[in-house]
Amino acid sequence: MARFSATLLLAIVGGPMLWSGWCAAQAGWDRAAWLALLEHPQTLASLGMSLWTGLASTALAVAGTALLLSRTFGQALWPRAVRLLAPLLAVPHAAFAIGLVFLLAPSGWLLRALSPWATGLEAPPPWPTTQDPWGLGLIAVLLLKEIPFLLWAAATQLQRAEVAQRWTRELLLARSMGYSAPSAWWRVVWPQLWPRLRRPLLAVLAYSLTVVDMALIIGPTSPPTLAVLAWQWLLHTDPALNTQGVAAAWLLSVVLAGSAGVAALVWRVPQRAFWRQRWCRGERGKAGVNLGPLGFGCLLGVYGLVMLALSVGSVAGLWPFPGLLPETLSWHAWASVWGSLPTLGTTLSLALASASAALLWSVAWLEWAPPGWDRRLRPVLYMPLVLPPVLWVAGVHGLSVRLGLDARWAGLWLAHTLAAVPYVLIALSPAYLGFEARHQQVCASLGVGRAVFLWRVKWPLLRAALSAGFAIGFAVSVAQYLPTLFVGAGRFATMTTEAVTLAAGAQRSLTSAYALLLWGFPLLVWAWAARWGQPRRF
Repeated sequence: MARFSATLLLAIVGGPMLWSGWCAAQAGWDRAAWLALLEHPQTLASLGMSLWTGLASTALAVAGTALLLSRTFGQALWPRAVRLLAPLLAVPHAAFAIGLVFLLAPSGWLLRALSPWATGLEAPPPWPTTQDPWGLGLIAVLLLKEIPFLLWAAATQLQRAEVAQRWTRELLLARSMGYSAPSAWWRVVWPQLWPRLRRPLLAVLAYSLTVVDMALIIGPTSPPTLAVLAWQWLLHTDPALNTQGVAAAWLLSVVLAGSAGVAALVWRVPQRAFWRQRWCRGERGKAGVNLGPLGFGCLLGVYGLVMLALSVGSVAGLWPFPGLLPETLSWHAWASVWGSLPTLGTTLSLALASASAALLWSVAWLEWAPPGWDRRLRPVLYMPLVLPPVLWVAGVHGLSVRLGLDARWAGLWLAHTLAAVPYVLIALSPAYLGFEARHQQVCASLGVGRAVFLWRVKWPLLRAALSAGFAIGFAVSVAQYLPTLFVGAGRFATMTTEAVTLAAGAQRSLTSAYALLLWGFPLLVWAWAARWGQPRRF
């Protein structure tokens, strides 16, 4: 029965994923498209920009995450920091990029705050503070968005009772031998935590190398990243340019696979030589200054400033430079948003439906799939994570056309659900697979059936993980930009598509209103998940 159920579940989700991959592969076999891609004057420059921004942001995110963990895990700050991750994770990437643009742009709040006493500017300067040719703005926004995700991925491992207790005891033992807290963490916890973060790190690397919506908002334009170039070709009316865009997406896939392989080799070689010798030399290290509170404070401060910039911008009327605050306030932007109820309804219906479907499928898969199946088939289930979004959306579009779901709500729901499944699965797996098997044995000894055990014991104990998985699926669906445009054929507008489109124009207040609402709905769902996931008190 379990194998039959697992086979059925695999056919429901794995089948469309493999079919989408096959459609994308078929589109990438055009030899003329590859020749045109290699001869295009922007290809190499765009590929170099993608590598620079993707690898730099991923490396900095890993370093920042490790530094914050080394200064907080096992201390009083750690539980509070974990609780604060939910509102940071709720921020869609596009909304955060828009808010950061309003902070860093030549007419943004940062220069407005400095102008009266530092710069003396009376007009916005022609400085490339956003969409700069070096990609620094894109690196900054990727870094600030990926650190909370990696912290959350680490927290899902560190909150497992048996793991957290063992590592805490090992840390205390190292501290009793004279090691400082950060030094003990690097020697004891990090070597054990790092292998458990390989899949989230691969997801971060894949997203950073292939992101489109954030690159359109804050990324470089001369040249753009290769993902943006591929997306522009896919949207073109010329079929030859469409196949050239698919070829560019496949080139990104090859680069991603090569980068992941090089990263694995770079880690393994020094781990067996220098680092292992370094960690075992017995140097205690110095305690130094605790940078944990400062680091989390800076991270929260940036997110708070972004939200504040969006809030003020959404009601700003006349706002000449270098005024710190607008001279007049206006509710016209919110009136326009209120008049777009079909857009809000489409966003919420897709998010609720796809998050529910992804959660139900993930629970059923983790419950019925044999461990060997789950271990071997995870690469198939993670295809939306590791394939470039441009390539994945081309495959999903081919699937929707074959199924007759192109430009339909059902096709959008399928695309959003397939995108949400791997994130929900990653969120649920540590808690679900680490569930204590003795609970079921005790229930079985009392004559309790499996259905009653699941409904009355297991799922209530896993309510925090289940609610977090639903919130993540909801946020992933809300943030979908490429599938909504491509599979929906432009007939369905969501808050994300409206916000990204408006970000290219000059309607600051309307863009801020959509971006703030884009942030607000996932934040409310995360707040509900945090509340509902609290343990019951008797």
